Amino acid sequence: MADRANAMLAGGRRDEAAATPGRPRRLGGDAPLVAVAAVFTLAQLIFVHPWMGLGWDETVYVSQVTSHHPAAFFSAPRSRGVSLLVAPLASWSSSTELLRVYLAVLSGLGLYLALRAWKGLFPARVLATAGAFFATLWVTLFYGPQAMPNYWVAIGALICVGCFLRSRQGLSGRAALWGVVAGAALMAWMRPTDAVWVTVPLLVITLVRRHWPLLLALVGGLAAGGVEWVIEAYGWYGGLGERLSRASEIQGGLGWNIAVDDQMRSLGGRGLCRPCTGSMPHPVVTLWWIALPAVAGLGAVVAVRARRAARTLVPLACAVTAALPYLFLIGYAAPRFLQPAYALLAVPVADALWHLARTERGRWRPVAESLVALALAVHLSVQLAVLVGTVDRNVESRADWTRVADELHRLGVRPPCLVTGHESIPIGYYTGCSSGSTSGNNENITAAEIVDTARRIPVATVTGPGGTPPGYARDWTAHRITDLTVRVAPRG
Repeated sequence: MADRANAMLAGGRRDEAAATPGRPRRLGGDAPLVAVAAVFTLAQLIFVHPWMGLGWDETVYVSQVTSHHPAAFFSAPRSRGVSLLVAPLASWSSSTELLRVYLAVLSGLGLYLALRAWKGLFPARVLATAGAFFATLWVTLFYGPQAMPNYWVAIGALICVGCFLRSRQGLSGRAALWGVVAGAALMAWMRPTDAVWVTVPLLVITLVRRHWPLLLALVGGLAAGGVEWVIEAYGWYGGLGERLSRASEIQGGLGWNIAVDDQMRSLGGRGLCRPCTGSMPHPVVTLWWIALPAVAGLGAVVAVRARRAARTLVPLACAVTAALPYLFLIGYAAPRFLQPAYALLAVPVADALWHLARTERGRWRPVAESLVALALAVHLSVQLAVLVGTVDRNVESRADWTRVADELHRLGVRPPCLVTGHESIPIGYYTGCSSGSTSGNNENITAAEIVDTARRIPVATVTGPGGTPPGYARDWTAHRITDLTVRVAPRG
């Protein structure tokens, strides 16, 4: 057994040496990864318009670090990672266009580094294909240039798992261990609970194998990324248990709840499917999602036959644990929740596709090659069609918030000011006001405090279609804006 393990380790080192014998070859091996990352960045700027306004969650994250808007209420499940990510730009500029370009470039760089973490484990063509598959999903293109955490959890997962496997096979020495730390920290920095789910298989492997340096790297990375969230839990929420309980409550109560069908309904471009009702998207839109596990399973079979099972089974296991809570433990869906799972599945999927298209001797299989190419072309067309429709809908809906903000300004609601009621967080951000809610997940103020605030600064409450105004605002002057009713408190 020891001889066999040493032979496998030596084989892994020979593979890396063959892939990177010197600087020119190393650059050449990186060229496909650089190309994928560059095209991904460019595609974001083309298809996801830089002038698209900030979404609801984005306004929360950005408002924490900008000097141009009051900070919105920060609920228990959120983490500060996205706010810190955008701080270098958002702290001095209020330009949405500049922020989109900044995040698109940063996400392209992140994709390159994540794929680079797998070098020596798979050929460059497989890694480039994996990157291209993940990068062309509409959900990846849509959220890449947005101030949202899930894409960055996916990048951290790729870095962490890739460096974990490199370290186990003796590749890159301490650099691989530091890569594990960085990947785990990035995930925990963005979403601590997601980071734990992704790393469960890695933690089990290190404990069973008693690989203490890797265990220390994993735990150290998770702790480094999650320490702020834990400290904040004790400072603001009454302890870690209380924050986790409140986060579960906001998410509808975590427990056995099959959300597979909810995730399928969201594939048509729904940013948040809560409650997740309505019909399923066209079968051609969901076909890739159904085929994904099967193709990934084929990748596992290919890896086992090639005696490199760990390189595929480990990311598969991490993808399963990453997806588990969003498929079976919550009662709603958002396509972005599964981005870490998609990123991890991309590698075995790419390996399987190359196995289908080429023989072990490197010769093309004409029929299989044509079918794979056709499937990928259809897949790309569907993803771009969903993306375009999703972007158009979001551009229009976010423009509505701008129109409401402009009308509020005309009515005299200008900073410093307060907006309450329906969609108060994004409308407040667009208006430059603080936002307040007397109930629900974002409860942060009482009715008495709102009335008292109205004596000092402009206050407006927004009522949605068919809604009724809160008791404290029934006598305020009502104004109709699009399909909303805005009531502005009298001054004095």
